[in-house]
Amino acid sequence: MLITGVRLFSYRSYDELRFDPQPKLNVIVGANAAGKTNILEAIYLCAVGRSFRTRRDQDLINMAAAGAYVGIDLENKTGRRKIEFKFRRDGKQVLIDGQPVRRIGELMGVLNAVLFSPEDLSLVKDSPEERRRFMDMELCQLRPAFFYRLQQYNAALKQRGALLRAGLETGLAPDPGMLDMWDDQLTELGGDIMLIRREFMDELSTLARDINRRITGGREELFAFYKPNVAFPDGDRGDVRTALNAALYNSRQEDMRRGFTTRGPHRDDIGILLDGHDVRTFGSQGQQRTAALSMKLSELALMRSEKGEAPVLLLDDVLSELDGDRQRELLSSAFDCQCFLTATSPDGLEEVPNMTVFECANGKLARV
Repeated sequence: MLITGVRLFSYRSYDELRFDPQPKLNVIVGANAAGKTNILEAIYLCAVGRSFRTRRDQDLINMAAAGAYVGIDLENKTGRRKIEFKFRRDGKQVLIDGQPVRRIGELMGVLNAVLFSPEDLSLVKDSPEERRRFMDMELCQLRPAFFYRLQQYNAALKQRGALLRAGLETGLAPDPGMLDMWDDQLTELGGDIMLIRREFMDELSTLARDINRRITGGREELFAFYKPNVAFPDGDRGDVRTALNAALYNSRQEDMRRGFTTRGPHRDDIGILLDGHDVRTFGSQGQQRTAALSMKLSELALMRSEKGEAPVLLLDDVLSELDGDRQRELLSSAFDCQCFLTATSPDGLEEVPNMTVFECANGKLARV
Protein backbone atom coordinates (compact mmCIF):
# COMPACT_ATOMS: atom_id res chain seq x y z
CA MET A 1 0.00 0.00 0.00
CA LEU A 2 1.66 3.19 -1.18
CA ILE A 3 0.43 6.79 -1.38
CA THR A 4 2.06 8.57 -4.30
CA GLY A 5 0.31 11.93 -4.13
CA VAL A 6 -1.72 14.11 -1.76
CA ARG A 7 -3.63 17.12 -3.08
CA LEU A 8 -5.49 19.55 -0.83
CA PHE A 9 -7.43 22.67 -1.82
CA SER A 10 -9.09 24.97 0.73
CA TYR A 11 -8.75 22.17 3.28
CA ARG A 12 -8.32 23.32 6.88
CA SER A 13 -5.26 25.63 6.96
CA TYR A 14 -4.23 24.92 3.35
CA ASP A 15 -5.22 27.06 0.39
CA GLU A 16 -3.36 24.58 -1.79
CA LEU A 17 -1.03 21.67 -1.06
CA ARG A 18 0.68 19.31 -3.48
CA PHE A 19 2.62 16.63 -1.64
CA ASP A 20 4.44 13.70 -3.27
CA PRO A 21 5.47 11.47 -0.36
CA GLN A 22 8.31 8.97 -0.41
CA PRO A 23 7.78 5.19 -0.12
CA LYS A 24 9.17 4.76 3.42
CA LEU A 25 9.26 7.19 6.36
CA ASN A 26 7.93 10.69 5.72
CA VAL A 27 8.65 12.96 8.69
CA ILE A 28 6.59 16.17 8.71
CA VAL A 29 8.06 18.71 11.12
CA GLY A 30 6.82 22.11 12.19
CA ALA A 31 5.61 24.22 15.06
CA ASN A 32 2.38 23.46 16.87
CA ALA A 33 -0.69 24.52 14.84
CA ALA A 34 1.38 24.62 11.64
CA GLY A 35 -0.97 22.17 9.91
CA LYS A 36 0.98 18.91 10.22
CA THR A 37 -1.97 16.91 11.56
CA ASN A 38 -4.22 18.22 8.78
CA ILE A 39 -2.24 16.14 6.28
CA LEU A 40 -2.62 12.94 8.31
CA GLU A 41 -6.29 13.72 8.83
CA ALA A 42 -6.82 13.98 5.06
CA ILE A 43 -5.15 10.60 4.49
CA TYR A 44 -7.19 8.96 7.24
CA LEU A 45 -10.35 10.53 5.81
CA CYS A 46 -9.70 8.78 2.49
CA ALA A 47 -9.21 5.45 4.26
CA VAL A 48 -12.31 5.33 6.48
CA GLY A 49 -14.54 8.14 5.20
CA ARG A 50 -14.43 10.30 8.31
CA SER A 51 -12.08 12.58 10.20
CA PHE A 52 -10.55 11.45 13.47
CA ARG A 53 -10.87 14.99 14.85
CA THR A 54 -14.43 16.10 14.05
CA ARG A 55 -17.80 14.73 12.98
CA ARG A 56 -18.68 17.89 11.06
CA ASP A 57 -17.56 17.97 7.43
CA GLN A 58 -17.93 21.75 7.45
CA ASP A 59 -14.99 21.95 9.88
CA LEU A 60 -12.72 20.63 7.12
CA ILE A 61 -13.39 23.57 4.80
CA ASN A 62 -11.10 26.59 4.98
CA MET A 63 -13.07 29.40 6.62
CA ALA A 64 -12.51 31.68 3.61
CA ALA A 65 -13.77 29.10 1.08
CA ALA A 66 -17.11 27.72 -0.08
CA GLY A 67 -15.75 24.20 -0.48
CA ALA A 68 -12.71 21.97 -0.11
CA TYR A 69 -10.98 19.17 -1.99
CA VAL A 70 -8.91 16.16 -0.90
CA GLY A 71 -7.31 13.86 -3.45
CA ILE A 72 -5.12 10.82 -2.78
CA ASP A 73 -3.25 8.88 -5.47
CA LEU A 74 -2.18 5.44 -4.33
CA GLU A 75 -0.95 2.05 -5.42
CA ASN A 76 -2.14 -1.18 -3.86
CA LYS A 77 -1.95 -4.81 -4.95
CA THR A 78 -4.81 -4.26 -7.41
CA GLY A 79 -3.05 -1.37 -9.17
CA ARG A 80 -3.24 2.40 -9.20
CA ARG A 81 -6.24 4.01 -7.52
CA LYS A 82 -7.49 7.52 -6.80
CA ILE A 83 -9.74 8.67 -3.94
CA GLU A 84 -11.32 12.13 -3.94
CA PHE A 85 -13.50 14.07 -1.52
CA LYS A 86 -15.27 17.21 -2.68
CA PHE A 87 -16.81 19.18 0.17
CA ARG A 88 -19.43 21.90 -0.01
CA ARG A 89 -21.08 23.74 2.83
CA ASP A 90 -24.24 21.69 2.21
CA GLY A 91 -22.76 18.27 1.49
CA LYS A 92 -19.95 16.25 -0.07
CA GLN A 93 -19.15 13.94 -2.95
CA VAL A 94 -16.80 10.96 -2.81
CA LEU A 95 -15.17 9.53 -5.92
CA ILE A 96 -13.08 6.41 -6.46
CA ASP A 97 -11.10 6.32 -9.70
CA GLY A 98 -13.17 9.23 -10.96
CA GLN A 99 -16.53 7.54 -10.34
CA PRO A 100 -18.95 8.80 -7.64
CA VAL A 101 -19.65 6.27 -4.91
CA ARG A 102 -23.23 5.61 -3.91
CA ARG A 103 -22.38 4.33 -0.43
CA ILE A 104 -19.42 5.28 1.72
CA GLY A 105 -18.85 1.57 2.38
CA GLU A 106 -17.42 1.28 -1.14
CA LEU A 107 -14.42 3.20 0.16
CA MET A 108 -13.49 0.58 2.76
CA GLY A 109 -10.40 -1.40 1.87
CA VAL A 110 -9.24 0.78 -1.03
CA LEU A 111 -6.72 2.59 1.17
CA ASN A 112 -5.84 0.80 4.41
CA ALA A 113 -4.39 2.99 7.14
CA VAL A 114 -3.59 2.66 10.83
CA LEU A 115 -3.54 5.85 12.89
CA PHE A 116 -1.66 6.26 16.15
CA SER A 117 -2.02 9.50 18.10
CA PRO A 118 -1.34 10.55 21.72
CA GLU A 119 -5.02 9.96 22.47
CA ASP A 120 -4.55 6.28 21.60
CA LEU A 121 -2.19 5.92 24.56
CA SER A 122 -5.32 6.36 26.67
CA LEU A 123 -7.05 3.46 24.93
CA VAL A 124 -6.65 1.24 27.98
CA LYS A 125 -8.05 3.66 30.55
CA ASP A 126 -10.59 5.46 28.36
CA SER A 127 -14.29 4.65 28.10
CA PRO A 128 -15.67 1.47 26.47
CA GLU A 129 -16.81 3.68 23.57
CA GLU A 130 -13.17 4.32 22.61
CA ARG A 131 -12.31 0.62 22.69
CA ARG A 132 -15.36 -0.22 20.58
CA ARG A 133 -14.23 2.40 18.07
CA PHE A 134 -10.79 0.79 18.05
CA MET A 135 -12.35 -2.55 17.09
CA ASP A 136 -14.79 -1.15 14.59
CA MET A 137 -12.43 1.14 12.66
CA GLU A 138 -10.12 -1.81 12.01
CA LEU A 139 -12.94 -4.18 11.13
CA CYS A 140 -14.54 -1.73 8.70
CA GLN A 141 -11.30 -1.70 6.70
CA LEU A 142 -10.65 -5.43 6.97
CA ARG A 143 -14.20 -6.57 6.25
CA PRO A 144 -16.32 -4.01 4.37
CA ALA A 145 -19.45 -6.13 4.98
CA PHE A 146 -19.01 -5.40 8.69
CA PHE A 147 -19.30 -1.69 7.95
CA TYR A 148 -22.75 -2.16 6.42
CA ARG A 149 -23.87 -4.42 9.28
CA LEU A 150 -22.76 -1.83 11.83
CA GLN A 151 -24.40 0.99 9.91
CA GLN A 152 -27.71 -0.89 9.71
CA TYR A 153 -27.54 -1.86 13.38
CA ASN A 154 -27.01 1.75 14.46
CA ALA A 155 -29.93 2.87 12.31
CA ALA A 156 -32.25 0.26 13.90
CA LEU A 157 -30.92 1.16 17.37
CA LYS A 158 -31.76 4.81 16.72
CA GLN A 159 -35.32 3.91 15.73
CA ARG A 160 -35.82 1.73 18.80
CA GLY A 161 -34.44 4.54 20.96
CA ALA A 162 -36.85 7.04 19.42
CA LEU A 163 -39.74 4.69 20.18
CA LEU A 164 -38.61 4.34 23.81
CA ARG A 165 -38.16 8.09 24.27
CA ALA A 166 -41.58 8.81 22.80
CA GLY A 167 -43.11 6.45 25.36
CA LEU A 168 -41.19 8.15 28.15
CA GLU A 169 -42.35 11.61 27.06
CA THR A 170 -46.02 10.69 26.57
CA GLY A 171 -46.32 8.28 29.48
CA LEU A 172 -47.72 5.65 27.11
CA ALA A 173 -46.02 2.27 26.77
CA PRO A 174 -44.54 1.68 23.28
CA ASP A 175 -46.42 -0.66 20.96
CA PRO A 176 -45.09 -4.18 21.74
CA GLY A 177 -45.37 -5.09 18.06
CA MET A 178 -43.09 -2.22 17.09
CA LEU A 179 -40.61 -3.21 19.78
CA ASP A 180 -40.68 -6.78 18.46
CA MET A 181 -39.90 -5.52 14.98
CA TRP A 182 -36.88 -3.48 16.08
CA ASP A 183 -35.71 -6.27 18.39
CA ASP A 184 -35.75 -8.69 15.46
CA GLN A 185 -33.58 -6.34 13.40
CA LEU A 186 -31.16 -5.70 16.24
CA THR A 187 -30.96 -9.44 16.89
CA GLU A 188 -30.08 -10.32 13.30
CA LEU A 189 -27.58 -7.52 12.77
CA GLY A 190 -26.17 -7.46 16.30
CA GLY A 191 -25.57 -11.20 16.39
CA ASP A 192 -23.31 -10.95 13.36
CA ILE A 193 -21.47 -7.96 14.85
CA MET A 194 -20.80 -9.86 18.07
CA LEU A 195 -19.43 -12.92 16.28
CA ILE A 196 -17.14 -10.84 14.05
CA ARG A 197 -15.83 -8.82 16.99
CA ARG A 198 -15.08 -11.98 18.98
CA GLU A 199 -13.18 -13.54 16.09
CA PHE A 200 -11.26 -10.29 15.58
CA MET A 201 -10.26 -10.02 19.23
CA ASP A 202 -9.15 -13.67 19.32
CA GLU A 203 -6.73 -12.93 16.47
CA LEU A 204 -5.63 -9.57 17.82
CA SER A 205 -4.96 -10.87 21.33
CA THR A 206 -2.25 -13.28 20.20
CA LEU A 207 -0.45 -10.56 18.27
CA ALA A 208 -0.73 -8.05 21.12
CA ARG A 209 0.62 -10.60 23.61
CA ASP A 210 3.71 -11.28 21.46
CA ILE A 211 4.38 -7.57 20.89
CA ASN A 212 4.02 -6.78 24.60
CA ARG A 213 6.45 -9.58 25.44
CA ARG A 214 8.95 -8.08 23.02
CA ILE A 215 8.62 -4.55 24.42
CA THR A 216 8.93 -5.70 28.04
CA GLY A 217 11.61 -8.32 27.44
CA GLY A 218 9.18 -11.09 28.39
CA ARG A 219 8.60 -9.66 31.86
CA GLU A 220 4.85 -9.09 31.43
CA GLU A 221 2.02 -11.15 29.94
CA LEU A 222 -0.77 -9.24 28.18
CA PHE A 223 -4.17 -10.75 27.47
CA ALA A 224 -6.83 -8.80 25.58
CA PHE A 225 -10.30 -10.23 25.08
CA TYR A 226 -13.76 -9.37 23.84
CA LYS A 227 -16.26 -8.39 26.56
CA PRO A 228 -19.73 -8.57 25.02
CA ASN A 229 -22.53 -6.73 26.76
CA VAL A 230 -24.66 -9.83 26.25
CA ALA A 231 -23.11 -13.17 27.22
CA PHE A 232 -23.43 -15.77 24.50
CA PRO A 233 -22.32 -19.40 24.12
CA ASP A 234 -19.58 -20.73 21.87
CA GLY A 235 -22.20 -21.79 19.37
CA ASP A 236 -23.39 -20.87 15.92
CA ARG A 237 -25.09 -17.70 14.70
CA GLY A 238 -28.47 -18.97 15.88
CA ASP A 239 -27.26 -19.36 19.46
CA VAL A 240 -25.87 -15.84 19.52
CA ARG A 241 -29.06 -14.35 18.12
CA THR A 242 -31.14 -16.27 20.64
CA ALA A 243 -29.08 -14.86 23.52
CA LEU A 244 -29.27 -11.29 22.19
CA ASN A 245 -33.01 -11.47 21.51
CA ALA A 246 -33.66 -12.76 25.04
CA ALA A 247 -31.54 -9.95 26.52
CA LEU A 248 -33.44 -7.29 24.57
CA TYR A 249 -36.80 -8.75 25.60
CA ASN A 250 -35.83 -9.11 29.28
CA SER A 251 -34.56 -5.52 29.46
CA ARG A 252 -37.70 -3.93 27.98
CA GLN A 253 -39.07 -2.61 31.24
CA GLU A 254 -35.73 -1.06 32.15
CA ASP A 255 -35.35 0.37 28.64
CA MET A 256 -38.81 1.95 28.78
CA ARG A 257 -38.03 3.43 32.18
CA ARG A 258 -34.72 4.94 30.99
CA GLY A 259 -35.66 5.80 27.41
CA PHE A 260 -32.83 3.96 25.63
CA THR A 261 -31.63 0.44 24.80
CA THR A 262 -29.47 -0.86 27.64
CA ARG A 263 -28.38 -4.21 26.17
CA GLY A 264 -26.60 -5.07 22.95
CA PRO A 265 -23.28 -4.79 21.09
CA HIS A 266 -23.44 -0.98 21.19
CA ARG A 267 -22.33 -1.38 24.82
CA ASP A 268 -19.54 -3.93 24.27
CA ASP A 269 -16.03 -3.50 25.65
CA ILE A 270 -12.53 -4.96 25.50
CA GLY A 271 -10.90 -6.48 28.58
CA ILE A 272 -7.14 -6.04 29.01
CA LEU A 273 -5.23 -8.04 31.62
CA LEU A 274 -1.58 -7.80 32.57
CA ASP A 275 -0.25 -10.85 34.41
CA GLY A 276 -3.87 -11.75 35.14
CA HIS A 277 -4.85 -8.37 36.59
CA ASP A 278 -6.97 -5.61 35.05
CA VAL A 279 -4.41 -3.17 33.70
CA ARG A 280 -6.93 -0.31 33.96
CA THR A 281 -7.12 -0.73 37.72
CA PHE A 282 -3.75 -2.18 38.71
CA GLY A 283 -1.38 -1.13 35.93
CA SER A 284 1.01 1.81 36.19
CA GLN A 285 0.82 4.58 33.61
CA GLY A 286 3.84 3.08 31.85
CA GLN A 287 2.22 -0.36 31.74
CA GLN A 288 -1.02 1.12 30.43
CA ARG A 289 0.87 2.91 27.67
CA THR A 290 2.77 -0.23 26.75
CA ALA A 291 -0.48 -2.18 26.60
CA ALA A 292 -2.04 0.49 24.37
CA LEU A 293 1.02 0.50 22.11
CA SER A 294 0.87 -3.30 21.87
CA MET A 295 -2.80 -3.13 20.90
CA LYS A 296 -2.18 -0.54 18.18
CA LEU A 297 0.83 -2.40 16.75
CA SER A 298 -1.16 -5.64 16.70
CA GLU A 299 -3.74 -3.77 14.61
CA LEU A 300 -0.99 -2.99 12.10
CA ALA A 301 0.26 -6.58 12.10
CA LEU A 302 -3.22 -8.05 11.66
CA MET A 303 -4.02 -5.81 8.72
CA ARG A 304 -0.68 -6.67 7.11
CA SER A 305 -1.43 -10.39 7.54
CA GLU A 306 -5.05 -10.39 6.37
CA LYS A 307 -4.66 -7.98 3.45
CA GLY A 308 -1.39 -9.39 2.15
CA GLU A 309 0.20 -5.94 2.12
CA ALA A 310 1.26 -3.43 4.73
CA PRO A 311 -1.15 -0.56 5.40
CA VAL A 312 -0.10 3.07 5.57
CA LEU A 313 0.97 4.00 9.12
CA LEU A 314 0.05 7.46 10.46
CA LEU A 315 1.91 8.61 13.58
CA ASP A 316 0.60 11.93 14.83
CA ASP A 317 3.08 13.49 17.27
CA VAL A 318 3.21 10.28 19.26
CA LEU A 319 6.96 9.81 19.71
CA SER A 320 7.18 12.61 22.27
CA GLU A 321 4.85 10.59 24.50
CA LEU A 322 7.02 7.44 24.48
CA ASP A 323 10.36 6.52 26.00
CA GLY A 324 13.29 5.18 23.98
CA ASP A 325 12.36 1.47 24.04
CA ARG A 326 8.78 2.13 23.02
CA GLN A 327 9.89 4.56 20.29
CA ARG A 328 12.20 1.93 18.82
CA GLU A 329 9.47 -0.71 18.88
CA LEU A 330 7.06 1.62 17.13
CA LEU A 331 9.51 2.69 14.45
CA SER A 332 10.74 -0.85 13.81
CA SER A 333 7.17 -1.85 13.00
CA ALA A 334 7.17 0.77 10.23
CA PHE A 335 10.19 -0.58 8.33
CA ASP A 336 8.11 -2.49 5.76
CA CYS A 337 5.37 0.09 5.25
CA GLN A 338 4.92 3.67 4.19
CA CYS A 339 4.78 5.88 7.26
CA PHE A 340 3.80 9.50 7.89
CA LEU A 341 5.12 10.89 11.16
CA THR A 342 4.52 14.37 12.54
CA ALA A 343 6.83 15.99 15.07
CA THR A 344 8.03 19.42 16.11
CA SER A 345 11.56 18.47 15.00
CA PRO A 346 13.47 15.45 13.60
CA ASP A 347 15.62 15.24 16.74
CA GLY A 348 16.15 11.66 17.83
CA LEU A 349 15.44 10.24 14.38
CA GLU A 350 18.93 10.69 12.95
CA GLU A 351 19.64 6.94 12.83
CA VAL A 352 16.31 5.93 11.29
CA PRO A 353 16.88 4.63 7.72
CA ASN A 354 14.91 5.60 4.62
CA MET A 355 13.69 8.85 6.16
CA THR A 356 12.64 11.97 4.25
CA VAL A 357 11.95 15.17 6.18
CA PHE A 358 9.41 17.81 5.13
CA GLU A 359 8.93 21.14 6.88
CA CYS A 360 5.43 22.50 7.39
CA ALA A 361 5.08 26.29 7.81
CA ASN A 362 2.77 29.07 6.67
CA GLY A 363 0.42 26.72 4.85
CA LYS A 364 3.26 25.21 2.79
CA LEU A 365 5.17 21.93 2.85
CA ALA A 366 8.76 21.76 1.62
CA ARG A 367 11.30 18.94 1.53
CA VAL A 368 14.28 19.63 3.76
